[in-house]
Amino acid sequence: MKTKSLSLIAATAGLVLLAGCATEPGPFTPQDTTRYTLENTEKFILLDKPTQTSVTFTGAIESKTADGRLEVVANVKNRENRRIQVQINCVFKDDQGFSTNDETPFQTLILAENSTEAVRFTAMNTLAKKYTIRVRQAR
Repeated sequence: MKTKSLSLIAATAGLVLLAGCATEPGPFTPQDTTRYTLENTEKFILLDKPTQTSVTFTGAIESKTADGRLEVVANVKNRENRRIQVQINCVFKDDQGFSTNDETPFQTLILAENSTEAVRFTAMNTLAKKYTIRVRQAR
């Protein structure tokens, strides 16, 4: 009986050791994160939980200035029955989705109860073809 117990323990220990060696060594593929995926695929993102419940995006109008720069007017709506204060900015990107190093500073936006405000952003150069508008809770 003692011999059976010892052999069972030895077999279990051997399996545990072999199982540790069964994993393949790297390299590993990168894990996708939704935060950066959203910033690469969406035109409007909310950066924190409070804005996710309070703010929505009702659309944008895209146009070109006389000198060919991208101009965006975003309609931002307060979904709450109280006045809120948020910060908003725009990151301009080239046609492949890479930043053109043209990011507007965050500006404070005060939204009255259930109101919609239009916010205008203009690119600094003609490289911008796409954009991401970002909203966060005021700091």
